[in-house]
Amino acid sequence: MAAIPKGGRVAVTGAAGFIGGWVVRELLDRGYRVRACVRDVNEDSKVGFLKNMGAYASGRLTLHSANLDDAGCFDEIFKGCHGVAHVSHVSDYDDHDYVRRVCDHIINSVNESESVTRVIVTSSIAAVISEADLQELVRRPVCYEDRYPDESNPKRTPARGQGYSMGKVIAQRVFSDAAEVHGGWDAITCCPADNVGPIQSAHQKEKGPWQHNIETMLLGKYYQNGAYRPWMTVDVRDDAFCHVGLLESVAVQNGERYIAWSTDMRKVEDICADIDRLLPELGHATPGVTDPFPERIQAREEELRGYWAHVELRNDRMKSVVPIEFRALDVSIRDCVESLLSVGKVPAVLREGFEDKQA
Repeated sequence: MAAIPKGGRVAVTGAAGFIGGWVVRELLDRGYRVRACVRDVNEDSKVGFLKNMGAYASGRLTLHSANLDDAGCFDEIFKGCHGVAHVSHVSDYDDHDYVRRVCDHIINSVNESESVTRVIVTSSIAAVISEADLQELVRRPVCYEDRYPDESNPKRTPARGQGYSMGKVIAQRVFSDAAEVHGGWDAITCCPADNVGPIQSAHQKEKGPWQHNIETMLLGKYYQNGAYRPWMTVDVRDDAFCHVGLLESVAVQNGERYIAWSTDMRKVEDICADIDRLLPELGHATPGVTDPFPERIQAREEELRGYWAHVELRNDRMKSVVPIEFRALDVSIRDCVESLLSVGKVPAVLREGFEDKQA
């Protein structure tokens, strides 16, 4: 299918969220007309930042209440749109029949629109790297768009913590299969890395794992990542840039997926120490890490870190179709912290002599 027209109309699901809010802003900055889909247009604690955008005052940005679980809720919203950025999360990734039903709701509305030519489906690097057997990372250390976790592994089940990545893979396939059958639109998947960067609304500080992890660091406590996986990051603004770039690209085809990743990897304890390194004026009292893993897992820390140390996640393909220069992680951490303080009003734990800054 053709790329969407410049200045065209795009619907964004999950528009009040951390990623969705930046996708809305990026679209507006490029001159598009945006229909922002949110749970409740009257819940100003979550959508107020959208209403404060200049495009809302002019009417170029409109807000629409829609619940993903309700069939037909996007029918009228998608009519007249050229593209859809489906950023919203479902409420339960472990229930794969439910994941398919939600996808079908959106797909039916795309088909009914008779105007949408491209859908960007937000997935995750979890759909690329989330192995039930970490030895797979030794056997296959290079992770790129054609890489999927070993789906034949009998331990790859929701009960073993694989529901999220499985649900993301299912959604990608449901959308691309439906687009192929219809023939009038295409579905392109964006697989973002761990999103870090500034929040735009206070409620977003707890609506995503990575900015919330930094919030807990500011509050004086933080935890080791699952199986000692390092943070593999992308700035949320760059993630939004990639989403919009994929809507515009003439070089993509239905069913393809693209990894959005800055190439930065860092241990969780180093992320926490970075707050004071990047913002020494704040005086953050860097806490020690809390390791919640069972002793048998803690004893394997060096081994588990070793698996991840050799993993190579690639972003070559994204950069070949979208003109992106990814921000450094230091920039993302700094801007995330400052937004948590100023927008999220997080009361950071400070060292002696700096406490008066919180007054």
